[in-house]
Amino acid sequence: MKLLIIHQNFPGQFKHMAAEWWRRSGWDVIGIGRDTAPGLPNLPGFKLIRYQPHRGVGKAQHPYLRRMEDAVLHGQAVARVLLQLKASGWRPDTILAHPGWGETLYAKDVFPDARLVHFCEWFYNAPGGSGSGSGGDRQGLDRAAWPYADVGFDPEFPTRFDDHARIRSWNALHLLNLHNCDLGISPTQWQKAQHPREYQHKIVVAHEGIATDHLGPDPQALFRTPSGEVLRANDPDKPVITYVARNLEPYRGFHTFMRALPALQREHKTAHTLIVGGDDVSYGSRPQGAKSWKNKMLTEVGHQLDPRRTHFLGKLPYAGYKKVLQLSSAHVYLSYPFVLSWSCLEAMATGCLVVGSDVAPVREAIRDELSGLLVRPLDPHALVVRVNAALGLPAERAQDLRACALQQAQERWPQGRGQRVFEGLLTAPATAGDASHQPGPGVGLKPSPALAVKDFVQEETV
Repeated sequence: MKLLIIHQNFPGQFKHMAAEWWRRSGWDVIGIGRDTAPGLPNLPGFKLIRYQPHRGVGKAQHPYLRRMEDAVLHGQAVARVLLQLKASGWRPDTILAHPGWGETLYAKDVFPDARLVHFCEWFYNAPGGSGSGSGGDRQGLDRAAWPYADVGFDPEFPTRFDDHARIRSWNALHLLNLHNCDLGISPTQWQKAQHPREYQHKIVVAHEGIATDHLGPDPQALFRTPSGEVLRANDPDKPVITYVARNLEPYRGFHTFMRALPALQREHKTAHTLIVGGDDVSYGSRPQGAKSWKNKMLTEVGHQLDPRRTHFLGKLPYAGYKKVLQLSSAHVYLSYPFVLSWSCLEAMATGCLVVGSDVAPVREAIRDELSGLLVRPLDPHALVVRVNAALGLPAERAQDLRACALQQAQERWPQGRGQRVFEGLLTAPATAGDASHQPGPGVGLKPSPALAVKDFVQEETV
């Protein structure tokens, strides 16, 4: 089996699978990632080919098309790598890729016979008919019953017609990706459902899995904060509220959490709060008038917080992150209707009592009052009430919720299961449905197996 794995931030979601397949006898695995990708430093023999677009997006480019031009530049850079592989005599049986940055735009033109499997993480959606401003009568919708995705979800950040037009243009890349691939994989049913119905028949739901074997409760867990405070699991005198996100930002409910925290600290005068996450922006926009969302929210509510009990930990090594989850009394996972975070599943796999946003992707993971507690999104008061309820549960009831979350995570999201499903999809024999990369009516050129390295001598030439 010759497998090519492509991810702008290689290895991305494919980390454990890439390592396992590389070690397997009879498998020849090569990775492609950006020059900035972390790679697999623990596997020094793994062949990772790095690429770099030959230039950035043109300054005069239309704003709607900036992301598409960036995708073409990424696609060109990867196509050069693919052509070099082909010239060397190496041809993949299957290409597994996250296509969100455009890397596989021309993969079928270089390797038309390879099975192209895309990780279909997201397709942009927005409420239609938003006019020139705020989404009209949709602003009054209950956000727990919001039938759309992230765009327009938060009334604090209203969208404009221009935003919707830009998003529609961005989807040109994702439509090309859906058309070009032989098969798509989405990690959740809700994420699959965001894609156009015309292409959903090509998408299989299969979560890549989390490290359930390395997670789980530890009654002896201990964590020392940067200020020297020692916190322990199951300490009734110092309950611990935890919040985790890759970056602290509204998409992951950080603004709601911070607005709820003063009231939580007033009601639980010995509780400590551990906040894990960076100061960058993964999704959405940067704050106006502040360096980061952390700074902005501290300006708003920081004077109401007890600094001795509020611990910003930044981005932690895995071992430290694991300890934070293990000593959590109540773990808060907030999100817009968007990609479901690994951290939510990892908290469940640790046996945390999770208080999560009552939005569609979170409901797919957490069953309210069974494997966690759901809370009305974007509502600081409701969050206070729900976290108070979590901290006040009788020990037996809290343990039931934790045990159910743990069992659910171990059954639904183990890495081994995810890898077996992915592997079956990568190695399955091609079917008639796999020929979907052949152009249909109105779709451009057929794959061009005659392309060679010389076709890219001029950097702007395709």
